[in-house]
Amino acid sequence: MLYETYQTFTDFMAPVRLGARLALMGETAANESPVGRSAMALAHIVAETKLSHHRPPYRIDSVVSGNRTLRVHEEVALSLPFGNLLHFVREDAEPKPKMLVVAPLSGHFATLLRDTAATLLRDHDVYITDWKNARDVPLSAGAFGFDDYVDYVIRFLETIGPGANLIAVCQPCVQALVAVAVMAEDDHPCQPRSMTLMGGPVDTRVAPTTVNALATSKPLEWFRETLIGRVPMRYAGRGREVYPGFMQLTAFMSMNMGRHMAQHRKLYQQMADGEDGHVIREFYDEYFAVLDLTAEFYLETVDKVFQRALLAKGELDYRGARVRPDKIRKTALLTVEGERDDICAVGQTAAAHDLCSSLRPHLKRHHLQPGVGHYGVFSGRKWENQVYPQVKSLVLAVN
Repeated sequence: MLYETYQTFTDFMAPVRLGARLALMGETAANESPVGRSAMALAHIVAETKLSHHRPPYRIDSVVSGNRTLRVHEEVALSLPFGNLLHFVREDAEPKPKMLVVAPLSGHFATLLRDTAATLLRDHDVYITDWKNARDVPLSAGAFGFDDYVDYVIRFLETIGPGANLIAVCQPCVQALVAVAVMAEDDHPCQPRSMTLMGGPVDTRVAPTTVNALATSKPLEWFRETLIGRVPMRYAGRGREVYPGFMQLTAFMSMNMGRHMAQHRKLYQQMADGEDGHVIREFYDEYFAVLDLTAEFYLETVDKVFQRALLAKGELDYRGARVRPDKIRKTALLTVEGERDDICAVGQTAAAHDLCSSLRPHLKRHHLQPGVGHYGVFSGRKWENQVYPQVKSLVLAVN
């Protein structure tokens, strides 16, 4: 009933938004008066404040490299049922270090890492894990759980080939570390040269945040009974059990509801004053684009990562065998944390260094970025000017 209730409300609001869009057709004339601008500002907010379940465009069409501006186009290097390996192809033929960006599968599309990918493109040949919305994946494609995510990371690294580098952001730091550990134990020729883990829950027992507390406040069965729904019949994934993206968005927004309300008031005021408010509008176009997670992936992640911290305790199994991060000897490690991160606290990502105990000291680095929260680790000016140079330096050192 969870998903059906949401869909019913969405269908109910559709005529209201249509009316707001029709009102906007007279926007030019209305903008001639303060009252008209206020009315049009309200119409914009009503028309645009809605969820989307389709991936927004990456909008990475060019990159400045040295003193040149190069065109960029997208190619799907590998298509799998639950996600593509997307390649941002630069027009120049100059070889660059290959970089796989491992994006979170936590309710938003990988386009949330647009800034991350765009910055990396200056000096790297960039690929990204472009996850698909589970509600659009037919049941015939099978299940997609924690181990499947690890499989996808390994498949993607194999497709890119030997000598790649890897950067994981937030939630998949755990799965990325598992994938590299598995490849290291097998002495896989495609194990990456470097691994950067940014703001990820490697050990959630360290300085637990509100997110960690919520994950441990209820038994796993509560999450299954309360938060899991079935995809409605109108979608390709009909009948699939999912953790709906709108639930994750609700959880994220409830943590900072005051800030989101203030931003919408600011947007209304900007538009009423004749401005277009494009910065805030673009942010929420992205933020309100949500995707559903398979129930098995969501529940296994809550259980293994947030409730039992199995990797940190040395008790995590992958495909029936114990995961051994101490087998990693060739892949250099950089961990990055934000001083004000209220999702993955300081120390949770750095815990990877203790797990990768066989790495020689010169292959281990840690960067604590002052003055940023979770999103500032991988987007914005401080990512670009202070964090990214740390990533670039590590890649240069091992390539």
